[in-house]
Amino acid sequence: MRIIVRVRPSAGRTQVGGRYGDAASDTLVVRVVQATVDGKATAAVQQVLADAFGVRRADVTLISGSKNRTKVFDIDGASDDQLQSLLDR
Repeated sequence: MRIIVRVRPSAGRTQVGGRYGDAASDTLVVRVVQATVDGKATAAVQQVLADAFGVRRADVTLISGSKNRTKVFDIDGASDDQLQSLLDR
């Protein structure tokens, strides 16, 4: 499954959930405490997504957006129900 993620680096705490943009958006918000230095925030997002979807980190692949706050990930083993649950938080 491919998902669009909006990263909020340097957050007070790590958290997954909510929509970025309007109520019809399928862009998932991920907050991480790591800063955008040397790819640390992106690596943290990969791990957080793996934990949130209950898959291994190796099952979460960055497709695009390595230097952007909006990223596209491919997550093997993720379901639409899991994504909707996270979007509705």
